[in-house]
Amino acid sequence: MVRELAVLESALRQAGAAVCQVVETGLKTTYKTGDDPLTEADLAANRVLQAALLGAFPTDGWLSEETQDQPQRLGQQRVWVVDPIDGTRELVQGIPEYALSVALVVDGQPCLGGVYNPAQEELFLGQIGAGVTCNGLPVGAGHPLGAMPVVLASRSEVRRGTWQRFEGQMTIRVVGSIAYKLAQVAAGRADATFSLSPKHEWDVAGGVALVLAAGGVVITAAGQALEFNQMPPLLPSILATTPAAEAIMRQIIGTALG
Repeated sequence: MVRELAVLESALRQAGAAVCQVVETGLKTTYKTGDDPLTEADLAANRVLQAALLGAFPTDGWLSEETQDQPQRLGQQRVWVVDPIDGTRELVQGIPEYALSVALVVDGQPCLGGVYNPAQEELFLGQIGAGVTCNGLPVGAGHPLGAMPVVLASRSEVRRGTWQRFEGQMTIRVVGSIAYKLAQVAAGRADATFSLSPKHEWDVAGGVALVLAAGGVVITAAGQALEFNQMPPLLPSILATTPAAEAIMRQIIGTALG
């Protein structure tokens, strides 16, 4: 997978540069459904990533938020799962907490991935069995648990009051993109992140690859393993945690689910 990781790194950097170029010239925002924004930056990143990754690996499958889904991917062993920009709301609002997210899924499981936040100039890359780097430096999720777990939460969910029931059980820090949250767990900057609502595969695949490569744990809120390259490409929930925080996070989530 050395070539795949090198191609992915180059593709993410090129796509990030395309996003920054669009941002500099001014974002034009439309909406797919409801308040779900779409910008030219999303489309530009998608074009760059698809050309680079499928150009290098033309027999691989493709699943992206910004490309019409093709059912033949279900019969392919290797599939690139891509969110050209996770956290478009943050991008539109000028909050530097969005990220480009990519994973290579093999037989339903992410085996390598990358998450790139061009606004912060942070590139996280990882491969199962080979660890994780941030801007070329090794990082990991093996740190010990403190007095309370540090958990990264969705900005919109915190505003809605969804996280009030968890106050006093954890230190809650708000971060935009879930891909970026997962990357920070993989880098040892937090103990966990989770979502009790469904997530598309492209939202989390790149970050899941990083957490697993960093030695972390990723499961559904009910404690089940995640399976990718499904139809529909939707996960029921997600909990990503360091090994040290796994027991307490399972307990907290289990209590919340009743």
